[in-house]
Amino acid sequence: MIRVEGLSHGPLEIPALVIPDGETAVIGPNGAGKTTLLRILSGITLPLHGSVRVDGIPPREQEVGWVGEYPDRNFLFDRVRDEIASSLRFRHLPCGEVDGRVREVAETLGIARLLDRSVMALSGGEKVLVALAAALASRPRLLLLDEVDSHLDADTALLSEAALRRAGCPAVVRVTGRMESALAAPHLLFLREGKVLHQGPPEAVFTALSGTAFLPPLWGCRR
Repeated sequence: MIRVEGLSHGPLEIPALVIPDGETAVIGPNGAGKTTLLRILSGITLPLHGSVRVDGIPPREQEVGWVGEYPDRNFLFDRVRDEIASSLRFRHLPCGEVDGRVREVAETLGIARLLDRSVMALSGGEKVLVALAAALASRPRLLLLDEVDSHLDADTALLSEAALRRAGCPAVVRVTGRMESALAAPHLLFLREGKVLHQGPPEAVFTALSGTAFLPPLWGCRR
């Protein structure tokens, strides 16, 4: 469980927020503070005021994975196998343990066939899956995804989401502009001007957003 208290930073003003385990989608207009919230949850950014705890522990003392909107911009190595293994090798883990974990996470995400390919030769969807594998290799307690589906076609986005769910990370918080993806998440946050205006099951949040642009396709036909 993630607990936010008295958070004030940039556009964000969040007196209190509890994010449960499982998958949480975050939606809202540009400038709402979505990426800032993810950066604070990750520990990349320390809030000016307030606190964030993951199971009672600051994010920087937890194992946290991060995948940004353009994952290939952060690749460190050319070969897929080496990119996935990077966080484990930086910890000087035994080679056999690293190789086993790389193979395990690659098979879970369905990219074992790519292990000896160059990351530069991959499609956009394959690059996202490699970045997810690298983030998941260290078995993070929390995985944060910042619009990783924004440049994927609908079919590839669905494949990526299915692979992510197979990985079984305890907590995933993802910013998305795809309302159909947000509808599939068990928990949903809607931010506007730095404030959490709605949170809860997607059906309840989208009902509260009726008449806005933040609705899944064909939502009106469901009501």
